[in-house]
Amino acid sequence: MKPAVVLLHSSMSSKSQWSSLKEQLGDAYRCIPVDLQGYGASPFPADAGDDYTHTLAHEVDAVVASIASELEPGEAFHLIGHSFGGACALHMARRMPQRVLSLTLFEPVAFHLLPDGHPAKVEIIDVVGGITTCASDRDATRIFIDYWNRGGAFDVATASAQDKMVSQIAKVKLDFQALLGEPATLDDLSMLTMPTLVMAGERSPASTRLLVEQLGESLPNATMLKLRTAHMGPITHGAIVNPAITGFLSGLEVVTAGAA
Repeated sequence: MKPAVVLLHSSMSSKSQWSSLKEQLGDAYRCIPVDLQGYGASPFPADAGDDYTHTLAHEVDAVVASIASELEPGEAFHLIGHSFGGACALHMARRMPQRVLSLTLFEPVAFHLLPDGHPAKVEIIDVVGGITTCASDRDATRIFIDYWNRGGAFDVATASAQDKMVSQIAKVKLDFQALLGEPATLDDLSMLTMPTLVMAGERSPASTRLLVEQLGESLPNATMLKLRTAHMGPITHGAIVNPAITGFLSGLEVVTAGAA
């Protein structure tokens, strides 16, 4: 049976962001891209309300339920995540380390791992504060999009693209709630001994660049890679990011085959 690869996307995206990577992986793998809650065809969290607290555990519960029909009972798989999907992947790998063959992360936004008081954490806390206190969803969305892309990125988008992004900002707020409320520490990641590739874009914000450096140093079997992209590299620069991922997976498969 071909090895399975589970793919988790970024906030305000969907499983379709992995289409080009699926093509490059070809017939060598069974790709299982997942729509995270509130994105693509996946429904908004059903219990969300005034007293609701969203967690990464909620997200991973939904992912595990989604992939159950695609995998044999107890089957191991490769796990790939970008941004919010990368933070979900870290939580998922901690939950079932014996089933994750390898972990590939492009700028996982695991902000809970940043040191309190560090300028990089202060930066993202300020961004989240601006988003959550905005008088309008449109202004909150502008802050979010411009932070991860560049100043003015939201305003140059088409009207239809803007409207779609604005419609998803409520879920983005829940994503940030889950990210900042996650209790795991860098020490908790020492259990993740599977081969891991952690990537960052050279033009990305300080918050995620520092996170990737921390993960590269803390994960026991990690390789860190910087690419000539920004945070949205898997979407905007697939020609750069995808070969790094396929090369990493192919190398793993060669090693596995040789060891067998």
